[in-house]
Amino acid sequence: MEKPFVYATEDEVIEAAKSFLDIRGHRVADADFIESPALGKDIALMRLQGLKQEVFGIIWLTNRHRVIAVEEMFYGTINQCAVYPREIVRKALEHGACAALAYHNHPSGGTTASSADRAITDRLKSALALIDVRLLDHFIVGGGEVASLAEQGYM
Repeated sequence: MEKPFVYATEDEVIEAAKSFLDIRGHRVADADFIESPALGKDIALMRLQGLKQEVFGIIWLTNRHRVIAVEEMFYGTINQCAVYPREIVRKALEHGACAALAYHNHPSGGTTASSADRAITDRLKSALALIDVRLLDHFIVGGGEVASLAEQGYM
């Protein structure tokens, strides 16, 4: 009998799961809808858990919340990441998106929204509103958990 493959580290297991689910790339299956914040949180956690630098991404959605694309857009350092609303607006138009879910990680492990997190959320919401794209939520991944700024009343 053949011996099953054993992963050496937790990171290898996570990478294998990402590959299996085809979530690591820039697309998700056409049938995938974001029917609840929990699914958006799961996608954010899957993509950012365990990273050692801040990464900011967007889940682009149709008006019925079908996933158009999931992409990491900005990469930073261990404690900050520059986010450019102009580039996010450009991508929204490129994808023909009607809604978006933003996500980023805190490599330190905390999920508490900083004043900078709240400020960029407000800027993105305003910038996207100019082109009729709704920013539905902003997730923060840290320490194996995900916080929702909408659930915390910041949106």
